[in-house]
Amino acid sequence: METPKEHQTKKATSTTKKQRIAFPVMTWGIKNHFHSIAVLVTVLVISTIYLTGKNNMKSSQDSLATHKNSGDSPSQCNLFSGKWVFDNSSYPLYSGNQCTYMSDQVACEKFGRKDLSYQNWRWQPHQCDLPRFNAKALLEKLRGKRLVYVGDSLNRGQWVSMVCLVESSIPPSQKSMHSNGSLITFKAMEYNATIEFYWSPLLLESNSDDPVNHRLPDRIVRIEAIEKHARYWTDADVLVFNTYLWWRRPKMKLLWGSFDRLDDGIYKEVEMLRSYEMALKTWSDWLDIHVNRTKTQLFFVSMSPTHLRKHEWSNAREGNCYNETKLITKEGYWGEGSDLRMMRLVEAAIEELGKRGLTVQMLNITQMSEYRKEAHPSIYRRQWEPLTQEQLSNPTSYADCTHWCLPGVPGAWNELLYTLLLPPSSSS
Repeated sequence: METPKEHQTKKATSTTKKQRIAFPVMTWGIKNHFHSIAVLVTVLVISTIYLTGKNNMKSSQDSLATHKNSGDSPSQCNLFSGKWVFDNSSYPLYSGNQCTYMSDQVACEKFGRKDLSYQNWRWQPHQCDLPRFNAKALLEKLRGKRLVYVGDSLNRGQWVSMVCLVESSIPPSQKSMHSNGSLITFKAMEYNATIEFYWSPLLLESNSDDPVNHRLPDRIVRIEAIEKHARYWTDADVLVFNTYLWWRRPKMKLLWGSFDRLDDGIYKEVEMLRSYEMALKTWSDWLDIHVNRTKTQLFFVSMSPTHLRKHEWSNAREGNCYNETKLITKEGYWGEGSDLRMMRLVEAAIEELGKRGLTVQMLNITQMSEYRKEAHPSIYRRQWEPLTQEQLSNPTSYADCTHWCLPGVPGAWNELLYTLLLPPSSSS
């Protein structure tokens, strides 16, 4: 991570940097006849183990980051490989306290957070500069269209961030917010444009579909059913999906049948990865059949990291993101909360859709967000239930290390989305 001053001294050469190599280059000084065939074999074995084992995670990350669809960026660079640069002159891009539609779940300043430096970091790709976010340019792009975020509360946070990014440029009489169960719609009337969020944490139909009462101990998913949700976003012009954290348990209880007639259904507990793969198959098949390829742009947001275990980035045995105020500076840091196996399944689903002529662009926000352990709400959010004395005496016990403060990290995700949606001439 670097300061604005350091960034200025490097900027002249930043755009000419070559693409960083995914695997470390290893030089072995082999001297002609002094090394036997046995030594050569040993070297090859060690190299293979090192490259395929230790760098398996890195290669998977780079594979996703350089997915063929990410090349659609205006500058043709890898938008997802970069660093956070402190910039308190241009960031934050909006005031959290002044955003009309800010959510209490992520309004950290409103709920007492004093250290606000988490708002002043911008994402800087290694090989290009992101265009400055232009709310009116985006709204013009969305004129007469629907931008719909579909997924869980992480996607909802990104949606809130996007609404806050654009709403200040719209007169009060020309904007509105309407909720209809799982669908929440922000409308910019002058543009006849909507930015919407649809609650569907598992994408498929489940017993967790209620936007308010969804935390149930026995989670059940109708693994082949998506129509209940999909009918609300079938005609969208831009769709931004995510689903990840709600699958993070050893097994998922799957249902073949109907929630209206549970006694007649077939239930089976299936290992999580297999369940996730099956869900992505149902999602992919629906897209393949129903999406208008000439109209709809599709995006899938990769895993949003959690910072639940302080020992991952420090020598502390206990703790989490509570009281954290600085970024993780180790390049390539990867926490235990991000499952690369699940990420590969998403990539495989996207590649398969590509073979069928349907483009889905991956917003690979995982690595960039891994560094931001200080940007979670922690204890600075609305508590939906009264805290006990035991909790109050131990803030780490109720710290939220999953969601993100706004303004903050989700704003950078939306800047990436903006860059992919608008060409340079439109966003300048």
